[in-house]
Amino acid sequence: MTDIEIQNDEKRGRSLDNEHWADVLVQAMPYFKQWCGKIVVVKYGGNAMLNDDLKAAVMKDLVLLHTIGVHVVLVHGGGPEINKMLERVGKESKFVNGLRYTDDETMEIVQMVLTGKLNKDIVGLLLQEGGKAVGLSGVDSGLLRARKINKDGTDLGFVGEVTEVHPEIVSSMLEQGFIPVISTVALGENGDNNRYNINADTAAAKIAVALRAEKFIQLTNVSGVLKDINDPKSLITRIPAANVPHLIESGVIAGGMIPKVECCMIASKGGVPRTHIIDGRVPHSLLIEMFSDRGIGTMIY
Repeated sequence: MTDIEIQNDEKRGRSLDNEHWADVLVQAMPYFKQWCGKIVVVKYGGNAMLNDDLKAAVMKDLVLLHTIGVHVVLVHGGGPEINKMLERVGKESKFVNGLRYTDDETMEIVQMVLTGKLNKDIVGLLLQEGGKAVGLSGVDSGLLRARKINKDGTDLGFVGEVTEVHPEIVSSMLEQGFIPVISTVALGENGDNNRYNINADTAAAKIAVALRAEKFIQLTNVSGVLKDINDPKSLITRIPAANVPHLIESGVIAGGMIPKVECCMIASKGGVPRTHIIDGRVPHSLLIEMFSDRGIGTMIY
């Protein structure tokens, strides 16, 4: 039985007896042993980052994982927060062929929001839950190096793609018992002192590879890969990586799901054994995935 089922039972007035509580813990015990000492990289975004109740649930999950010995690394973006700040300062977003253009001023705001406000807000929430967290950006210790993206010949300004990951600072923080919280602003390659805004999903996948993580999890606003996008019950729970090209070609994996799956493939091809797309709208979805037989969302392996 999951945390959600337990909560639902309590709401209906049917409290669990000691035997059922013990059964929940016994079922979770093998997973505690399995993941203790392992590195798990979580990409944090979507509703789980916007809704206060979901945000609190994610922080509790991360602290619990950390407490039992899982080496958790949290990677976050912050598109909605950036948009709010741009509106506040009266900065109009510019789009080129449907893609956001990041000029000098916008990049300053991106860096301020991601590495300043948002990153430290998350660290503060983890500390309040009893965790031991530290905020980092891709610039710190040269963690992320990037080059400018030209999408099909289109200049997008200071939008970059990760070319190198130097994870030593993250490994050091893990060894010292911290939860690293990483914002995805990157430094240019050697000779390029510019900062670049990086896609957080892709950055998280590449960080997972560099850290030799055992698990890469994307918290999203979808339940996972569906056979029929109009049928929530058609969730595909497990997909071998070799089957992904066929599922894209057949249209089962389409639209916004393609980049999510591609990030899982980056991690999988880089040696991460288990990659997941899970529904961040479900409270405690991280714990359901980590510590139950049923799991949640879609695993690509």
